[in-house]
Amino acid sequence: MQIHSYKTAAGKDLVIDYIENLPIKEKAEGYYIIEQLEKEGSAALEYLDTRQIRGKLWEIKFFRQNRIFYVLQDQDNIYLLHACKKQKDRAERHEVEKALARAKEI
Repeated sequence: MQIHSYKTAAGKDLVIDYIENLPIKEKAEGYYIIEQLEKEGSAALEYLDTRQIRGKLWEIKFFRQNRIFYVLQDQDNIYLLHACKKQKDRAERHEVEKALARAKEI
């Protein structure tokens, strides 16, 4: 599977930057998720902790409070749009809105 991570106009990879700044165990799990998606493709989504947020927007939950928002374009392409730490019981509205706005760009 091709993994496309959201980059700013200046080329900054926001999802990878988020993962890089996590504590070591959380960082390892974040990279493990990306590795599984690359190796197994959409089959990895069957055993990762995912849930649908709105429309085509989904999230992968890892290490308790971390979230990676994504859209699956087809069986071969996934777009990682946004990553954040959940602060409350549900994903915060502004975090979801960021991911939705980025999804519209692709």
